[in-house]
Amino acid sequence: MRSRGRAAAGALAGATALALALGGVASAQAVPPDGLPPKAQAKAFVDLNLVTVNDFHGRIEENGSAAGIARLSSAVNEIRDANPNTVFAAAGDLIGASTFTSFIQQDVPTIEAFNEAGLDVSAVGNHEFDKGMDDLTDRVMPLALWEYLGANVYDKATGEAALPEYWVAEFEGVRLGFVGAVTDELPSLVSPAGIADIEVGPPVEAANRVADQLSDGNDANGEADIVVLLVHEGAADTTVESATDPNSRFGDIVLNANDNVDAIVSGHTHLAYNHVIDGRPVISSGQYGERFSNMEITFNKKSGKIARMKNTIYTMAVRDADGNITGYIAEPDPALVPLVAEATAVAKELGSVVLGEATADFGRAVRANPVGAPSFPENRGGESTLGNFVADVQEWALNVDGTRDVQITFMNPGGLRADLASGEVTYAEAAAVQPFANTLVSFDLTGAQIKQVLEEQWQPEGVSRPFLKLGVNEEFTYTYDPTAPKGSHITEMWLEGVAIDPAATYSVGANSFLASGGDNFSTLAEGMNKADSGKIDLESMVDWFDTFGSATPDLMQRAVGVHLPGGTSVAAGASVTVDLSSLDFSRDEIDADTAIVSSGGVELGSAPIDTAYTPNFDEIGQASVTFTVPAGASGPTTFDVFVPSTGTTSSFTLNVG
Repeated sequence: MRSRGRAAAGALAGATALALALGGVASAQAVPPDGLPPKAQAKAFVDLNLVTVNDFHGRIEENGSAAGIARLSSAVNEIRDANPNTVFAAAGDLIGASTFTSFIQQDVPTIEAFNEAGLDVSAVGNHEFDKGMDDLTDRVMPLALWEYLGANVYDKATGEAALPEYWVAEFEGVRLGFVGAVTDELPSLVSPAGIADIEVGPPVEAANRVADQLSDGNDANGEADIVVLLVHEGAADTTVESATDPNSRFGDIVLNANDNVDAIVSGHTHLAYNHVIDGRPVISSGQYGERFSNMEITFNKKSGKIARMKNTIYTMAVRDADGNITGYIAEPDPALVPLVAEATAVAKELGSVVLGEATADFGRAVRANPVGAPSFPENRGGESTLGNFVADVQEWALNVDGTRDVQITFMNPGGLRADLASGEVTYAEAAAVQPFANTLVSFDLTGAQIKQVLEEQWQPEGVSRPFLKLGVNEEFTYTYDPTAPKGSHITEMWLEGVAIDPAATYSVGANSFLASGGDNFSTLAEGMNKADSGKIDLESMVDWFDTFGSATPDLMQRAVGVHLPGGTSVAAGASVTVDLSSLDFSRDEIDADTAIVSSGGVELGSAPIDTAYTPNFDEIGQASVTFTVPAGASGPTTFDVFVPSTGTTSSFTLNVG
């Protein structure tokens, strides 16, 4: 254990001194018996505290619900000062997808801040691999004073562990062990080129293997009295049912971790939950340092068993009855304040340059905002003005040199990490939108492959997010049937109004993450004649604003849902109903008002559009329009869709016989 060597920040008067627990208290195991004499209890029982966070993503500065690393450090110190038998641990994604202050300095301020805060151990998350395995092992890990663990990360050539698998702390003769693992979705979440030399195995297999090793009585291969799994994988929602879903990656871990795993500390999905499942704590503390967990553990040395495990999640921000933040539960740690201030000053200087102007907000898609929620919950399954804008910018950037005529560009929603507010756009604001420093890549795909890329928006079974909506450039539009079977959703595609030919070849662009097959878009990895422009995605945005000066959101939907309950074969003069969806964005853009169906310039029917929120999928803006097929129609007939308030246009085809 490292010596902290800092002045006390104030002792806890019990766990309740930190106020406002989220999700209450979850307890596991039995409470120590009161029948033992006090001295016997003191000898027999050792009290430990395990403080955990996850998905911090470089949020070292105080900003709304994110209290900042200095306040988080003080909260941890209060627990540590009340009980020196304390471990500060994390479940990954401490760095990567960071705000500008940390991003522009390659996350060094975050690493230094956690060093100063006394972080002991963390699982690796997928974002620790954003710049590749070599960057993690050769730069990040040497800078970090804590132990990074990844028991399910193996050297592809030898099959041996590529990262440390476990770490053990000892207090009063009690050994508290940690096994780390990362989601086995890693190959789809980072650029495959950066992890070409490693294999990622199932987390639960690695966890059980190492937990058994730590419990086999052989000191030569490590021993622990208590084993905690730090795993960068999480539940899709906060319910116990989600955490125990046998068809999900996280459910597989929770249900199949063996009895040598005493607690599971998770992350990845940015949710806060506090469960006890089959007598074992299963927890996650949300995101960005907005919350942290304190697990109080009592170990009976006499019996060699855990007597009690009680976990509490604390919310850093204090709110009034209206949900407004009135303060935080901890003061800033004086040892961290100058470090954050210095990092902020450097970033301010680097990021204050004005690139251009946004005439209105460019927003990511969101779900409905629950009353009192600290922020809009992001919906990566929804079309967004921001995702489409970035796709437009990347198309322009790939074409500006004239080396290749890129026709279609795709942008992954997970690559958008902040909204772009109206007004002046600075370097820092643009960098916050795309913090990953991916390069732009062009390649060739057939029309059939482009359709398959769009089908891959419906993600594989068991993943945390069932649907990922790609941003696309304005020249490319398509329709889909949301009710169709998997693999058969996409109905029609157009490039500048001309139908995509399945057999023709098109020039496509994407960031290097997507181009390598990231986010399970494996068809993009099959592209031929790949050429890496060497231009960073952020650089393309900077150049775009330098050329055009200002940006205005496009309110037209580039993907529209079309479902024909009666099928596509109809008779002339028949009454037809078409169910339309994805006609509206989810932020404060102009609402889609009316869906109008016409043919040959003649309006046939219309209906008001319902703009209620839809979670996970891109179905906001729904309308059912009933119309009569013109008596003179025959054969394949195009019917146009138009939304007056937003300008959205689309079409669908009926076979009239």
